[in-house]
Amino acid sequence: MTGKVIGEGLRAGFTLVELLVVMAILAALLTLAAPRYFDSLERAKESALRTDLRIMREAIDKHRADTGRLPQGLEQLVEARYLRAIPLDPITDRADTWVLTQDAMDGLSGVVDVHSGAPGSARDGTSYSSW
Repeated sequence: MTGKVIGEGLRAGFTLVELLVVMAILAALLTLAAPRYFDSLERAKESALRTDLRIMREAIDKHRADTGRLPQGLEQLVEARYLRAIPLDPITDRADTWVLTQDAMDGLSGVVDVHSGAPGSARDGTSYSSW
């Protein structure tokens, strides 16, 4: 016999109706909270992407200012300790999707800019690759 007996033959516990009411309340709360959670997750990823791009672009500029040469890749920035590691693209969760713009600038050739290789568009309608 399970449950605590109360009075004559009555057991303490939850009825099916009580459990259904609690489940309905939880479902209603989740329908309100879930969209906000996923929206804040997207905002955080976009913010992290902007920060990573700014840091890598600053590292390219510092390397050029210090050495008088443009880096040939992100690996060179890591080897020269301008970056600790190549960051993961927060949209793709991979470090090998960065798109490097290699060009000749002031007679120097190498990486002049970096963009995200993530497909799709941000919440503001701009494509990630244009950042």
